[in-house]
Amino acid sequence: MDAPKMPKVVAPLTDVQVKSAKPKEKAYKLADGGGLYLEIVPTGSKLWRMKFRQANGKENRLSFGKYPEVSIAQARIQRDAARKLKADDVDPGEARGEQARVAVEKAANTFEKLAREWHSNKLSTWRESTVRDTLRRLEIDIFPEIGQMPIGSIKHQHMIAALRKIEARGAHEIAHRLKATCARVFSYANQQGIENINPAADMTDVLKPVRPGHFAAITADELPAFLEAMDKNDAICQSCSRTNL
Repeated sequence: MDAPKMPKVVAPLTDVQVKSAKPKEKAYKLADGGGLYLEIVPTGSKLWRMKFRQANGKENRLSFGKYPEVSIAQARIQRDAARKLKADDVDPGEARGEQARVAVEKAANTFEKLAREWHSNKLSTWRESTVRDTLRRLEIDIFPEIGQMPIGSIKHQHMIAALRKIEARGAHEIAHRLKATCARVFSYANQQGIENINPAADMTDVLKPVRPGHFAAITADELPAFLEAMDKNDAICQSCSRTNL
């Protein structure tokens, strides 16, 4: 009875082998083990790839990038991660597709996009002047700084830098109000399931205080109620004046 065949052991590639591999008339492969191999194409490019079998038995392959941008060590890390997924009955190709979809989605959810969504949701409850002024301040002071950044990638230092530019021209009250507005935008994104750390929410001591004599900072959401209260106070004062007469 013939002994069962042992799986072929593939010696790992060395950096010298990879560097010295020359292109040929046709593409060829240098195996590294575990399904990972380097494909050398006639143009001279060296591409890291990995072959694996799907649950249905069909062979598939993953691309890990080009050498030397992707080193042997980096390619092996990606191979091991793919093998771990396979061991957990997860198709590495499908997992990579989902990761790519999530990455594209995150990149599309910029601060400006979500700020405009939040602003649109407030149109029916705000005065026309509040609608106009809130968006104008964002367009002037915030969107040029962090507007095109994915909202989940915005850190405290990005927010601080944007607000301190406003402070630098002496507009301390505007800086405080925009901080509050931005905090609402980050909160809106979180409520939509778009994760972020809301860097504007806990910045209590970063900005310089508004100088005495100025109005206290009012958030964009609080402004309509503030103006309504002022109107009521004016009406009361006028009524009192007529009564005293």
